[in-house]
Amino acid sequence: MKRRHAVKAIALSSVVPHVLLGGTPLKKGKVISLTLTNNKSYESPWHLWPDMKWVGPEFWGNRLQDWEIRQGKATCVVQGNNRTLYTLSHELGDQTGGFEFNVTLDWLAENASSDVYAGFRLGAKGKFDDYRSAAVFGQGLDAGITGDGKLFIGDNKNAESIPLNQSLSLKLEAEPKAGLYNLKLTALSESGDTLAVHQVEGIASAAVSGALALVSHFPGESKQGSDQPSVAFSHWKLNGAKVLQFEDREFGPICFAQYTLHENTLKLNAQLAPIEAIAGHKISLKTKTNGKWETIQESKVDPMGRVAQFRIENWKQTDAVHYQVHLELPLLEQVKTYTYEGTIAKEPTAMSQVKMAVFSCNADYGFPDGEVSEHVAKHQPDLAVFLGDQFYESTGGFGIQTSPIEKSSLDYLRKWYMFGWSYREIFRHIPSAFIPDDHDVYHGNVWGEGGKHAPSDEGWGYVAQDQGGYKMPPEWVNMVQKTQTGHLPDPYDPSPVKQGIGTYYTDWIYGGVSFAILEDRKFKTAPKNVLPEEAKVTNGFIQNRDFDIKKYYDIEAQLLGERQLEFLESWTVNWPKSVQMKAVLSQTNFCTVATLPEGSIIDSIVPKLPIPTPGEYVSGDAPTSDMDSNGWPQKGRDEALKIIRKSFALHIAGDQHLASVVHYGVDEFGDSGYAFAGPALNNLFPRRWWPQLSDEHQPLPGKSKNTGNFHDGFGNKMTIHAVANPSQSGREPALIYDRATGYGIVTFDKSARNMKLECWPRYVDPEKNPDGQYEGWPVMVSQDDNYARKAVGYLPLLKIEGKPDPVLKLVNEATGQTEYCLRIKGNSFRPKVFEKGKYTAIIQEEESGQSQVLAGLVPSNEEGAFRTVSFKV
Repeated sequence: MKRRHAVKAIALSSVVPHVLLGGTPLKKGKVISLTLTNNKSYESPWHLWPDMKWVGPEFWGNRLQDWEIRQGKATCVVQGNNRTLYTLSHELGDQTGGFEFNVTLDWLAENASSDVYAGFRLGAKGKFDDYRSAAVFGQGLDAGITGDGKLFIGDNKNAESIPLNQSLSLKLEAEPKAGLYNLKLTALSESGDTLAVHQVEGIASAAVSGALALVSHFPGESKQGSDQPSVAFSHWKLNGAKVLQFEDREFGPICFAQYTLHENTLKLNAQLAPIEAIAGHKISLKTKTNGKWETIQESKVDPMGRVAQFRIENWKQTDAVHYQVHLELPLLEQVKTYTYEGTIAKEPTAMSQVKMAVFSCNADYGFPDGEVSEHVAKHQPDLAVFLGDQFYESTGGFGIQTSPIEKSSLDYLRKWYMFGWSYREIFRHIPSAFIPDDHDVYHGNVWGEGGKHAPSDEGWGYVAQDQGGYKMPPEWVNMVQKTQTGHLPDPYDPSPVKQGIGTYYTDWIYGGVSFAILEDRKFKTAPKNVLPEEAKVTNGFIQNRDFDIKKYYDIEAQLLGERQLEFLESWTVNWPKSVQMKAVLSQTNFCTVATLPEGSIIDSIVPKLPIPTPGEYVSGDAPTSDMDSNGWPQKGRDEALKIIRKSFALHIAGDQHLASVVHYGVDEFGDSGYAFAGPALNNLFPRRWWPQLSDEHQPLPGKSKNTGNFHDGFGNKMTIHAVANPSQSGREPALIYDRATGYGIVTFDKSARNMKLECWPRYVDPEKNPDGQYEGWPVMVSQDDNYARKAVGYLPLLKIEGKPDPVLKLVNEATGQTEYCLRIKGNSFRPKVFEKGKYTAIIQEEESGQSQVLAGLVPSNEEGAFRTVSFKV
């Protein structure tokens, strides 16, 4: 095996924040490869494990729910197509040498046909030169026994049949000869008698270099919910000079962990493999003090989500602290200990800048996505946010399994594990926030309608989701939310919605920035339920070309729902001592930045649209009216923006598969805040923005011509500052690199009160190519820009005598409504107002907690008008 391949067996990097352990990056782990010679051999340890719905940390099963340990054997519990069980710790290297595999096989299926088989897969290779890619997508040379009892190697089958109503031992031997390999497959009885032999000569050496697996292949998919075991494997033995062993290639039983720190409360989710059935297991959270690990809390494993949750209040650590998730598993002959380690980073409250990495929309095209973790690490972010679609229904192959609920939970976990396997190094050492989106709950689009059930008796696709609600059972939805959001700060209002589905919208304060975390989908009205039937809504698109959605502004439809609007109103005026700036995190943005060929009535054509060459401007497109975005309902969109802008907050979102920076407008262009929709990590739907341009159109100075003021398909005002359209890159695979994939970096400068928005292609090394961002980035946004509504006047200058940077709340005395609230910079501020009248300014000093109220303030044209606010004792 090439050394460069072996190195990829470990995490490529660790994301290290600015303030982690004095800024010293942690070292990468070490990989050791061992050749199994001198009578050394490896044997599978399943006989040492109790029965469970997992096959152990040294293996990866496709699918997770299809492989269990039963009575010491790795059992494939379904009869389905291409079910494989890969060893992570061993593979066949590129070096010349012989090898021998042995496995005991029990055939459990009855009346199997001749196209069915079970046995070995060798030399398996995935789409990328990484053992994880091979473990999920590997294709190689299969050798074993068919359903009619015939041995085979590749396409070469033995004529002789043997009975399958007995335990068989399969032995595969390989010897190199003149640069090729001769393979010999033998079937033996339990007593060791030879039952059949099959040999093939002249196998290419490349066919016997790569990953190793056991395979159960029953062509044609098994029915969902079926429980018809196919085969059971035991005593899998590997030896020979060509076999390599890797000590650091385990995944699980502690797969990854994510955490937040919020106002001295630490919450950490530890994601486990399905070990909950092992009696007497113990899981705890430890921290290292004076070089020693100390247990700070114990937990229990959730039986569906297989997550252990920890909550530590009164967290008093002011420096970075190493943590360890500690698991004790009583196996049949011993108690085995497993650990997963990371760092609770030092909160960057005292730092002038706080840097956040932004991710969303992760198909499996680039799995395991090593370049992303490697390049993100070089930015040294302080926190990370994953804003939805952590995976898609197609992730890992096989589609989805929706019932029974135990199988569907394991189906979800396999996809969730793949996500963590790719990106856990990003959030191992820094806090992170996750928001599940529609695909995370097995929807193409979801209009939650307050948590109602979406009936799927007429079909699973559009016909179900267009009715609004959730197709999957509520306990399954809650499981998804627990695994992805259980580590977030406590919800603002934990009261469940319909069907008992929980909520997680909340406020997260970290490093002097307050983040409002929203749930875009849960309360949103399904458009098909409120628009006239003549609109002919399908998947959030109007199929009637003569229907004008812009005429339905005042339709009774929810976007965020009253509960979240009340939360935002409260969040807007809540500025604890450490908070300097604010931002909103949500699944998608409050407009539709996308075009399609004019006349298109649905976006299913997007993946098939040609990718333009660099510099090409696509003609003939028109803005879309996709009601999956928060551009609809328009009235709900405007209500939300009018609240959000009161705190001068930046909006950060995902979902759109098209990176953009937009300045929102409600009544006028640019009268609200800015929004950054980050690029997709792996782009399933390469949307684009190629609006037709009138002769009067004015792009932003120095920007591309598709920037400037536009109306989206719903008539919403938006000023486009940057957009990263798909473009032919000349890189392979084009499926990844031509679709404008990557990640975002947002830097909050608390001293300057501005935000730097960066948009990076995933393949660019930011150290080697610091100017390698997508065209139009970086974009600088000042805090004031996030409420850029034109003023009709200004109140007198407020001069603060006391500590700098107090909080100002401005109230319109005629309406009693808060106009805005922010922490001012320095000791003076001149409030702007948007209509004539009287205003009350409430100024609160951070250190003393005292407030001063100035009532009856009116706009003044007097040049030197000021009011003094004194907090001096």
